[in-house]
Amino acid sequence: MLSCLPDWAPFPAVLKGKIRLKSNDSTNPVAVGDRVVFEAPSDNPSDITLENPATIAGVLDRKNYVIRKSTNLSRQSHVIAANIDMAFAVVTLYFPEIKLPFLDRMLVTCEVYGVPVTIVLNKVDLYREEAPEYMSDFLSIYGRAGYDVVQTSAWTGEGIDALRELTAGRVCLFSGESGVGKSSLIKALDPSLDPKVGRISDVHLQGKHTTSLYEMYRLSSGGCVIDTPGLRGFGLVNLEKEEIARYFPEMLKVAENCRFTPCTHTHEPGCAVKEAVENGEISPERYSSYLGMIEEDRKFR
Repeated sequence: MLSCLPDWAPFPAVLKGKIRLKSNDSTNPVAVGDRVVFEAPSDNPSDITLENPATIAGVLDRKNYVIRKSTNLSRQSHVIAANIDMAFAVVTLYFPEIKLPFLDRMLVTCEVYGVPVTIVLNKVDLYREEAPEYMSDFLSIYGRAGYDVVQTSAWTGEGIDALRELTAGRVCLFSGESGVGKSSLIKALDPSLDPKVGRISDVHLQGKHTTSLYEMYRLSSGGCVIDTPGLRGFGLVNLEKEEIARYFPEMLKVAENCRFTPCTHTHEPGCAVKEAVENGEISPERYSSYLGMIEEDRKFR
């Protein structure tokens, strides 16, 4: 579906021929959020129907995008969304249980491709009474790393006004694992919208895929939000292992003090990053994610 902005009147469209991305290993030549050139079947907009759609003739250059490998060792990549003003990495501490390496891979990808990112900690009404220390630890880890964390509850409405202010007038991506409440948050932002909302599996306490498409919605308060299917993996794309540390803001601050250049921050003596981990300036959880990304790169190669 396409729409001519700033108006919001979606109409059906199909691809013309074989439109390819510069990187031919991507699974999707056009992503939600792309700006495209299209051809209408006639000058009358009412002539565009499912049986007689418009034709996408070209994709304009992207200002940024979020991309991933669907699995750690996959040779193919998938562009999640393009031309984003703000990405919201939506997480929960449990129901479903958070996987910090997954979150860190998403944060690194946003850093690499120039997408401003904010963490949304959803379902906080569950944590304050049942797991206050766990919640405090999470906020400390990502606060020290330099990320803003918006605390929300789609159930109670906490944080929704702050989220609405952040989304106003922007194209925003909501992404995360299944069951973290992305669609519920979007519906809380604008009750007139109807994204699919699912339930958590009672057996595994994991989210089920309820959103099956990458969809953009127009908010009544202004701006657009992109809802994505729950992701089960977030492999890095086109990133050399020597570069990964640059996209951990807290590592970048101290890496210039390392004795050796370049430094992998793994085994070298006089490594300022390892020293910062030992001193508590960098969280061991974030450092562990970094080591996992390096190991992932070695396996892929």
